[in-house]
Amino acid sequence: MKTLKFFAIAACAAALAVSCNSTKGDVAVEAELPTAAEVDSVSYLLGVNIGSFFKGNGFADDLKEINMAEFKKGIVDFLAAEGSPYDPDFGEQFDIDPNEMQRILNGFLTKKQSYKAAQNLAKGKAFLAKNALKETVDTTASGLQYEIENAGADYKVAPQDTVWVNYKGTLLDGTVFDENDSTMFVANRVIKGWTEGLGLLGEGGKATLYIPSDLAYGERGNRAIEPNSVLVFDVEVLKVGKFVPKEETK
Repeated sequence: MKTLKFFAIAACAAALAVSCNSTKGDVAVEAELPTAAEVDSVSYLLGVNIGSFFKGNGFADDLKEINMAEFKKGIVDFLAAEGSPYDPDFGEQFDIDPNEMQRILNGFLTKKQSYKAAQNLAKGKAFLAKNALKETVDTTASGLQYEIENAGADYKVAPQDTVWVNYKGTLLDGTVFDENDSTMFVANRVIKGWTEGLGLLGEGGKATLYIPSDLAYGERGNRAIEPNSVLVFDVEVLKVGKFVPKEETK
């Protein structure tokens, strides 16, 4: 999660409060407050900014995941708080100590991540168990499942070979998370399921690989892939550069 500093947020909110306060009836000045249209624009952009924070840090993908009454209360309480956000006792005015914010947010995210991981693990096991029953699908000792459309040339990709491939990677719900044509890499420098799957193919080979999470990104996941996700790859091997070990110098 991106670092979240209470005082950075406090300063921003305090600045917003100052900029939006009206001084009508106090003194006459040769300056204008923002127009209603400008207030609307800034209000929308603040919402976009908060939405980006929610989604970008994994707090929520949908407003239904947020208690909007408590969210609004937090904003109102902060704007109504007295004193400077930099005062040591400023946080005592809130229902929850802001100094505990990082711990509370991290605990929330950890629970969400653990739940997704457990859910994806169960879904993946159910999918692979059903998929293994298909006549066209084979399973290796590691648990990798595959359907070979064309095995390709007799020489099969070795772990240290360089390969050129077309591929498309999807999640179980059909979401495409990665796709490339004519990309090149060394076969043992990718996820384990890829290395093993490529070893079944030669030049011209085509296959669909169903990769269990422990042969992919496991409990970590990555930016586009949730933890414990089964991955499906359509792979075509265009070219194989056979590894030639260097001769040892005497």
